[in-house]
Amino acid sequence: MANATVVNKDNFKEMVLESPTPVLLDFFANWCGHCQRLLPLLDEVAVSLEGKLSVMKMNVDENRDLAQKYDIKGLPTMVLFRDGAEIDRLIGFMPKDKIIEKVSAKL
Repeated sequence: MANATVVNKDNFKEMVLESPTPVLLDFFANWCGHCQRLLPLLDEVAVSLEGKLSVMKMNVDENRDLAQKYDIKGLPTMVLFRDGAEIDRLIGFMPKDKIIEKVSAKL
């Protein structure tokens, strides 16, 4: 069963930018209520799109430089990467089906 993988500044390049499959990276914070509600849904998205998409999460408080580099202004923000480049961005809490619909359109 696939789960969202935790990414940090030390493994970001390898796990996200160099990933052979597209990556949906959730920028979250422990104090963010919507982020906490979203985390279990992302695990379900990972299962639904297993093999087509890698789902990862990054704590912005522990990785401020990367959050700043990607101009994360509000939480939760999910950034879709393909071949090391951002190809889409989903901002705010949304239901699992909506996430799958938006991401699948870009895969």
